[in-house]
Amino acid sequence: MFSKLNEVESRYEEVNLALQRPDIASNQTQYRALMKELGNLEKIVIPYRDFKKKTENLKASKELLTAEQDPEMREMIREEVKELEAALPELEQQLKIALIPKDPNDEKNIILEIRAGAGGDEAALFADEMFRGYGHYASSQGWKVEMISYSEGNAGGAKEIIASVTGDSVFSKLKYESGVHRVQRVPKTEAAGRIHTSTVTVAVIPEVEVNEIKIPMSDVRIETMRSQGAGGQSVNRTESAVRVVHLPTGLEVKCQEGKSQSSNRERAFQILYAKLQQIEDEKVRKEASDARLEQIGTGDRSERIRTYNFPQTRITDHRIGLTIHQLDQVMNGSFELLIDPLVANFQAEALKKQTSAQ
Repeated sequence: MFSKLNEVESRYEEVNLALQRPDIASNQTQYRALMKELGNLEKIVIPYRDFKKKTENLKASKELLTAEQDPEMREMIREEVKELEAALPELEQQLKIALIPKDPNDEKNIILEIRAGAGGDEAALFADEMFRGYGHYASSQGWKVEMISYSEGNAGGAKEIIASVTGDSVFSKLKYESGVHRVQRVPKTEAAGRIHTSTVTVAVIPEVEVNEIKIPMSDVRIETMRSQGAGGQSVNRTESAVRVVHLPTGLEVKCQEGKSQSSNRERAFQILYAKLQQIEDEKVRKEASDARLEQIGTGDRSERIRTYNFPQTRITDHRIGLTIHQLDQVMNGSFELLIDPLVANFQAEALKKQTSAQ
């Protein structure tokens, strides 16, 4: 572990020196890439330097304790030794976690898709509530949510919502939300008070740069149409909505929230690129040897990942056996109550795998 940490520290110094060079400073693409790398390296280097400093202080304090004769001074040194001995294992654990290989998509923005599943109108209402909850969570993280497409349900709510979420390391946290979310509650229209079960499907797709994947124009069909739903009168009078169909895969993307056909077309292609890249990524993941890590890391959409039981104010995440009774807080945006334990569980599994491989 420490040889790897020394390599990271050396690279940190190299990047720092490179950023001071005039040719790098004048090249914005190179400069931004190195600044991003520096930020990632700092997350490891700063705690590593703290670990080394505390290790040195512990060694010095122990040497001082053997030489010191004054009882009061010896007691003070003993307390310092105790504090340092307690702090070092925690720091070492942080460093082990920091060295876990990162998902290459973790730093990316995402396309968030929420679709009503089984349950009709109730599923559509819950889809809308889920989107609002994610919106509140995004705000708490300093992220920006931008609507791409919204398809209204027959009795309120949404059949389908597509939005982009941009900010710092969005995919690293929201990737755990991909999957089937089941809701159990009594609908407002249910006179007998019976609990109904509905489902919503969430897909979290990392955005890709347009130049990361190429699509021959002969492989797509582009259609224009009038926007649907709450787009404003000026939008609804023009054929600004765009649908792009990828013929080889049958993937279909519709974008209607932009004010112009060109902006909707550009956005639709960006979503299509992201979906095609996700298909390629899933092929690679299916070849991975550790199925359990894959399930937690990607949240297979075919799996029922979570149940929201409103009468009992209970949420259960079936992947890690987590149950909490803070449903209202979560639906108001406190998704960290679910996401943080998932991250911790994934890290523990990754550490276990890393240790057994050594």
